[in-house]
Amino acid sequence: MVNLLASLRSGFALAFKNVPESRVNAYVSSGCSLKPTLVAAMMLHTKARQAQYPGAGDDIQRFQISDDHVSWDSNCAEYTPVNYTAPVVLKQPVWADTDIRSGSAQQIAFNTLDGKIDRRSRNGEYSVVDGVPQNPAGRTGMTGRGLLGRWGPNHAADPIVTRWRRDAGGKVEEKNGQRVLEFVSIQRADSGAWAIPGGMVDPGENVSATLKREFGEEALNSLESDEGVRKEMEKKLDGIFHSGEEVYRGYVDDPRNTDNAWMETVAVNFHDDTGETLGKFQLQAGDDAKAVRWQAIDSDMAMYASHKFFLQKSAELRGANF
Repeated sequence: MVNLLASLRSGFALAFKNVPESRVNAYVSSGCSLKPTLVAAMMLHTKARQAQYPGAGDDIQRFQISDDHVSWDSNCAEYTPVNYTAPVVLKQPVWADTDIRSGSAQQIAFNTLDGKIDRRSRNGEYSVVDGVPQNPAGRTGMTGRGLLGRWGPNHAADPIVTRWRRDAGGKVEEKNGQRVLEFVSIQRADSGAWAIPGGMVDPGENVSATLKREFGEEALNSLESDEGVRKEMEKKLDGIFHSGEEVYRGYVDDPRNTDNAWMETVAVNFHDDTGETLGKFQLQAGDDAKAVRWQAIDSDMAMYASHKFFLQKSAELRGANF
């Protein structure tokens, strides 16, 4: 039992980060299947269960599910989730699947690399029930895809760009006896929440390319720069974004998630130890960000989705205050 728990905790740090040992012991000893569903379920997603779905009217409310009934292994006969897929998704833009529940001709190969679309989960194989994928973290109170384009995992990448916070004299500031780390934070235009400037991985795109592209578009407004400035910016980013350190990959507790569609990400920390490279970029909000700033990493931060956890892991990696 001890070895099993140690292995699970080591391999899935986020899943067990805030879970009491007794709860893990109880789950394992119950004889429940130790598949990726267990790992994600131990996260006990909460933002993915908030009553009001982002961008939907007041008449679209999730079925409220208790913590004890989030797991698919828990019997919940009264579970009657609301079905919702946003109109923008139903119009079938290039980034969205068709509605496979309505007799669509689209054939989706779940748990595989489906052409250029990666339908594999970073948490392992997920279940497909009645032709649609099942959220590995458990019930959310909503079926359909909500605002997400893909059935199953919707892959993103989050670049965490950091530097040390310095005073006017250039000395690194400290708090609680540890150095203060700050990161590039953007304010989302859709919700107003502060977040890491990440975004969706395009079909066939390498995650490393997504990390660089999204940072340039959201934090440096590269889409609005002239060609000369953009090329110079890309050259500098190329030199910086080749040496990041991954702090997390897997399921994200995102308010857009549903029972059949969910967000996953790879979060990578790119650190400028001297503040002479990344630290001197001229920040300018762009794409779907309405503001951008350098923000200190601290335990009191209010951040979008699971971003606070990713920042905590970055602080731990650098031996910084949190």
